[in-house]
Formats: sequence, structure tokens, C-alpha cells
Amino acid sequence: MASLDQSGRLTAVFLLVSLSVSFQGAQGQLVVAPVGPTLVNARAGSNVTLAVLFGGAPDPVVTWSKGALPVLTWTIGSSAEADIAEGFKDVLKIERDGSLTFVNVLLDHAGNYTMELTKSGLSQAVTAFTLKVFENFQNVELTVQPDLLKEGIDPFLLQYSVSRGEVEQQRWLFNGTEIKTSSHYTVKDRSLEILNPNRNDTGRYTVVLTNPLSRVEAHQNITVLYGPDEPTLEARPAKPFYLPGDSLSLVCQAGGSPRPTAVWVFGDLTFPDSQDGVLNRTNVQISQGGVYTCKLTNQQTKEQRQKSMTLNVYEKPSGEPVCSVQSVNVAAALQYHCRWPGGTPLAQLSFPELSSNSSGAGNFSLTVTALANLDFKTVTCMAVHPVEQNKCNITASRPVEFLPAVRMSVDSLGKIVVSLQCVSDASPQAVVSWSKGSEAVTNGATHQISSDTTQLQIRGYNVSDFVQQKYSCTSRNPLGSQRREIQLQGPSISDFSLFPNPEGTVVTLSWEVQPTSIVTGFDIQVKGPSLPGEKRNGTESRGASDVYRTIQQKPGSARSTDVLALDPNLSYRFRVIPRARTTEGQPSEVRRLGPDGGLSGPAIAGIAAGIPCSLLFLILMGGSIYLCVNRNKDKSRPARYPMSRAVEKVKITDNSRMARPAVITTQSEMTPHHLLAGGLKSPPDYNKLQQAPSERSVALPTFVPPPPVRVATIV
Repeated sequence: MASLDQSGRLTAVFLLVSLSVSFQGAQGQLVVAPVGPTLVNARAGSNVTLAVLFGGAPDPVVTWSKGALPVLTWTIGSSAEADIAEGFKDVLKIERDGSLTFVNVLLDHAGNYTMELTKSGLSQAVTAFTLKVFENFQNVELTVQPDLLKEGIDPFLLQYSVSRGEVEQQRWLFNGTEIKTSSHYTVKDRSLEILNPNRNDTGRYTVVLTNPLSRVEAHQNITVLYGPDEPTLEARPAKPFYLPGDSLSLVCQAGGSPRPTAVWVFGDLTFPDSQDGVLNRTNVQISQGGVYTCKLTNQQTKEQRQKSMTLNVYEKPSGEPVCSVQSVNVAAALQYHCRWPGGTPLAQLSFPELSSNSSGAGNFSLTVTALANLDFKTVTCMAVHPVEQNKCNITASRPVEFLPAVRMSVDSLGKIVVSLQCVSDASPQAVVSWSKGSEAVTNGATHQISSDTTQLQIRGYNVSDFVQQKYSCTSRNPLGSQRREIQLQGPSISDFSLFPNPEGTVVTLSWEVQPTSIVTGFDIQVKGPSLPGEKRNGTESRGASDVYRTIQQKPGSARSTDVLALDPNLSYRFRVIPRARTTEGQPSEVRRLGPDGGLSGPAIAGIAAGIPCSLLFLILMGGSIYLCVNRNKDKSRPARYPMSRAVEKVKITDNSRMARPAVITTQSEMTPHHLLAGGLKSPPDYNKLQQAPSERSVALPTFVPPPPVRVATIV
């Protein structure tokens, strides 16, 4: 017997409880109910149970019927065998609760089954089931009619067949999308009809057959034949014209299924060996230009189409058109020129922005007055040829502002060579004139002007030969001019920087010079400890590191150098001295490299030597001041003696000797005691003795000395 699923189990428990309650409260009323659904689907050859629950009376008689035919009768709880109809004895089995089980159920056992419970004196109880038995689908095939499917002709039909299995539902799909009956599709029993077929009906068709216990799919790939469509003709690479020697391909393409075959025809020549409608023309000549026809055929449907195209082969001028502008008169006119020679025919050339009615073939010039509106105006030469329309541009312009360039060198004779260059962008090219002061410069032993007039070389041995002169250059063409003056300067450094590496062992020195400064070399100098590999003349003295010394020499073109193998724990000072041959310029600013250690070694040595001397000087000066002050005190101080008890204004009892008197007289009010005149010194002035040297010029609170009586008593 088939096991109940979870839902059936819950339903059975609920029915059992309900029937129990009904049995207690119905006073002997029979009750029966199905466990689970009353529609039962079973696979052929499997076991299936029509399960029930009953209540209301013990041991009722159960009768199972198929339609109107009783097939099994039994008294529940009886030990007797159930009475089973012929033809069902090997299939049916009664359960103890009255449920009916089919063993190896067959297709013939499908039908409607009724269960009746009877008991004497009680009304009968009835429940019903529907049993369906299914087989697995086998040998499903999908076919199409007719065999040759053409676009726009008769409809075609898809049909399926199945050798085993009952179909309860069929679904048709095209490329995975379900098909519904429409103006294009008709879904029939076991078939699908496609009306007015076209190329879009080409694809994969699927039929899905299902019943409650089985599912199967069958597929058929359909191709709808069509074409050839309207051909598309083109030449590759696509050009309006072709030149002799070019290689190209004529391509003929048209839609169709299967793909149409193509044949090219040119005059009396036929090219049947073209592949995929492509005709290759290598090293084409002028004689191969003309009309080409492509003929297309669908080999299955025998449909044909054809189309023609014209291939033009011309010879164009070589290269590209070239534009230029020249000065006819430096101060008056400009001549625009355009050239594009060769070709068949010659190209037509013109400057439409300068003249609308002037043109030439192959080589064309046009002279115009140099007006201000032509300055920085771009003029176009239009070059027209059957093969190609081309153009070139030219812009005339006055000389623009510029900065003269200055370079220095030393020739083989030891002379300083200063090259001045004045180059200004201009079209036509500007002519440069040179002057020194108010005089024009010409070629000679001292001055040499380049062939294009843009460079002037000045030669001399001394820097003074250059720095005392002011040169000027003027760049000029028909549209304008520019003038610049050049005042040469002696060797100098405009900026000096120092860049150490993170470890402090390598430093890069970088410097700049004024553009017009005459410099042929640089001395790199250092002050500080010796560098590895550095040679010194003689024995190093203790102060040798305080002298700048040259460690490198660089040419005038150099702007940086590296100093290696430095000690990161020591301090160095660097500077650069510019040179013009033997003439030294002002040194650069000094840049220091090293730890932030405060005072330098020489400074510390000087302080160490000066400290003892300073202390000795202070001691001597303090002693002199002390002697002078004491001598003045001895001269101005009157003699002072101890006072007797009689002069006290307040009596001091024996118990108050250790206490301080409330009021006492000062020593300045006392009369000297004659007993002490014999040589006793007066008590010291504690107010004066306790004053610091820096405090003796400031009045301090008066210190009261001990009473004179006590002093006398001590004596």
C-alpha cells in the first residue's frame, strides 16, 4: 500500500478525531470519509490504495464497487477472507480499516469506485473515488509536411505520434515561446499548422505532452527556403574612383536560404569561380573600368536575380597639393602658389578666398597686395580632380614677438664665441638684420652672420669685449617687423639650490644663469670635511676645512651636478662660481648641508678658549669693586659701642631674655660707651653685609641688629 504524504496524514488525524466525536454523539450513525483526494492517479504496474476512515459502529460490512459492479465484500474485523470478484482477485486487497489496495494496477482497473458501509439497524455510509492509471510516454515523433518549405507558398503542418501513454495535455513552442492559435498558427489535435510561412518561421519547434504522472518533449528544426533577395553590390575598399595598380574586391550579396550562388559578368567575360559573390581585381588598370553584372541563383528553389554596378578607374596626380607664399617685394606684395602636377586629367587649382574667377591646371600662382587683413589669414587652395578633391592651406603672417637665444662656447683658438639667434615665426620667412648700437653689423673677423640671417656669432678673448656692447636684431617681411635688443652680461648665477638624498650621502646641486649672461664654465666649491678621493696639496691643517676649495668643474651648458660619498653626520657648505674663460663671476649663494647641530666646530673652540679668560676677568673686577666699597665704608662709618641697661626704654625681665624687645633704640641714637673705647670694634652693619652687589643701589627694609645690652653681656 502506498504511504500517505504529510498532508494526507494530517487529514487522516483530523477525520479520525471528527468521526470519534460523531460516533459518540450520533447515537449509532455510520460515518465514512476518504483519506486524501478522491481523484487518485496511479502509474501502471504500481501499488495504490484508496484509503478511508470510518466510525459510528464496530465491525460494519464494507462493499467496494467499480461503477455498479461490486468487486469486494468483507466484514471489518472478521477473520474470514474477503469476497473478491473474478478478474480482481490478483489485484485487490482489503485493509483492516476497510481501505482498498490495488497491487500492480493495470490500465483496465481505472474507473470510479464506491465504498458502502452497512450495519443492521443503521443507515449505510458511502464514499467514492476516481482511479486513473497512466503509462509512461514512449516513441514520441514529430514530423513536418511538405518536405520542401518555401516562403509565401502553401502552409506546412507539424504532427506528433506516440506509441504508448495517454496524453492529457499538449503544448506547442517555437524557439522556447508557447504558440497559441492565431491568424498565423492553428493548433489542432495532435498537430500544428503554420499559415503563410516566411523566413521568420525558421527555427526549433517543440511539442510538450503531459499527463499527471509523465511528461515528454519532441523537437523539430524547420527551415523555410527563400531568396535570392534584392542584391547589394559594393566595391571594397569603397572609393568613388580607383587608380591604376589598386587592388579591390567587388562584392555581391543577397539574402536567401540556402545562400544564393553568384556569377560576375563583365562584357564578354564571365567569372563563375567567384567565392561567396566576391570578385577580386588585383593591379586594376584603366581598361578594366566599366559595367559589372552579378547574377544570383537559389539552387534549391531555382529562383534568380541580377544587378549591375560601374567601376571607375582613373589616374590621379601623384602626391598631395602643395601651397606656399613668397615675398615679391619685401614691402609690397605676396605671391600665393599652389602645385599639384600630373594626373589624368590635370587637377583644377584655385584660391576662392582671394579670387573667384582665377584658376589654373596643375600649377597656379596668384599675386596680391600685402594688406593688413591677410595677416594671420588662412588661405585655401582647392584642388579638384575626378579621382579626388583635395586642398592645401597656407597662412601668411607678420613676425611674431620672440626672445633672442644666447649660447656661449670657446673655439680652438681660445676665443669666447657668443651666438645670438633671433628666430620669429613668420610666413613668408622673415629676413633678419643686425646692428650694434646705431651701426649695422656685417660679416668680418669679429662678427659672422648665418646664411639665413637668423644667427650672429661674436668672437673675443675678454668678457669686457661683450658686456660693453648692446646688440639688436630686426625680423621683417611684407606684413610687419619685430625688433629686440640684447645686452650681454658678465658671468653670474641667478639661482642655486641643493637637494640631498634621504640618507644624506649624495647631494644634487642645481643652478640657473641669466639668459644673457656669458658663462663658459662653472667651479663647484665646498667648505667642510674632506671628500673621499679628494686630493689636497700638502698637509691638512686644523682649519683647512674652513676654506672653499674646487671639487668639480663643469662646462657652460651644465645646470646641475651630483656630489657623492658625503658623511651625513658632518656639515658641508657649497657654492658655484661662474666663469667666462679665466674671468670669475660672483659666487652663488652658499647652501649648507648637514645635521642641525647649532654652533660650528671653530665657534665652539673659540667659546671654549674664551670662557676661562672671561671668568678670570670677572673675578678680578669683582674683587676690585669689593675692596673699593669696603674702604669707603671704613672711612665714613662712626664708632659704635654697646649700650647700658639704663638707656633701654623697655625693661627686659629674666623670663623675656630670649624674646625680642618691643621697642629698642637704633645704634645711630646711642652714645658710645667709654668702656669700649679702648679698642673694641663696633658690631657690623648687617644690613650692608647682606646686600648682593646688584642690590646695593636699591633701598631695602632695615634689618634690626640684636640689642646692645645683649652684646655687652656676651662680652
